[in-house]
Formats: sequence, structure tokens, C-alpha cells
Amino acid sequence: MAWFMLFVAGLMEVGWAIGLKYTDGFTRLVPSMLTLAAMAASLALLGLVLKTLPIGTAYAVWTGIGAVGTAILGIVLFGDPATMARLLCIGLIVAGIAGLKLVT
Repeated sequence: MAWFMLFVAGLMEVGWAIGLKYTDGFTRLVPSMLTLAAMAASLALLGLVLKTLPIGTAYAVWTGIGAVGTAILGIVLFGDPATMARLLCIGLIVAGIAGLKLVT
């Protein structure tokens, strides 16, 4: 259950990172409220996960999910460059997340 909660916490991190783009510097109410809610949910879930999983593993996986998800959505939603080097680096992060899951 902890790994599932960590995955959801990572998705919430993606949500608030992408949400920041839509807040327009926290000047738009609805996107700002949704972004803040995603931040709170992400941190709350991470806190619960830390009761079970080692902090180094949980934090690395949480930030990895956030980084990969945000990078992919940046490409899809905002036209960020999808160069081979960038995609390779995203793949390396995914490999690191999978490796941490396998050894924990």
C-alpha cells in the first residue's frame, strides 16, 4: 500500500508542478487553489509513506515521478523540446526509480 500511496503522491507532485504554469504567478484563483491542494495532498501522502519506507528511497522515488511526469507533460502540453538526449535522461530517471523499487 505504501508504494501505491507514494505513486499517487508523485502524481500529485506532477499536478502541482504543472499547475504552477496555469496559476499565472498565483493570480488566477481556481488554478491556484487546485495547485495548493495538490501540494498539500502530495506532501501529506509522502508523510504517510515515510512511516513505512526509508526516507532516501521514498523521497528519491517521489521526486523522480514528479520530474519524469512534469518533463513529459511539458513536452506534451507546452511544446518543450523532445530531443533524444532529453528522452534518454528521462529514461535514466525511470530506470533509477525502478531500481530503487527493486532493492527496497
